[in-house]
Amino acid sequence: MKKTYVYPAIYEHEDNGTISVYFPDIDNCFTSGETLEECYINAKECLELFIESELELDKKLPTPSNYETFTNNKFLVIVDVENMKKQNRSVNRMVTLPYWLNKAAKEEKINVSHFLQEALKERISS
Repeated sequence: MKKTYVYPAIYEHEDNGTISVYFPDIDNCFTSGETLEECYINAKECLELFIESELELDKKLPTPSNYETFTNNKFLVIVDVENMKKQNRSVNRMVTLPYWLNKAAKEEKINVSHFLQEALKERISS
């Protein structure tokens, strides 16, 4: 299973001042926003939801088109999406603790797995 999917997205200025975004390779996958940043965030979320839905239904994803030629008042922005299902899945790790520490954690009702996840996240982000 791929980790990242990349599809071209078309951003188009509308008469009302908003920006519409659609994916030429995907039917009924579109969004909009007031700013480019908002459009990018919305487009990424829209594409993530589409891909997650298709993968859960074991459907084949459409092949991204060649995005070299665009005309009129349109411009191209690449939207990349990570396969969050694969990134967020849990894996088993064996951890060795001293007996006394394991006993103390049980007495304090500490979820060791959760505690280690939080400690690792904090350490990695700092």
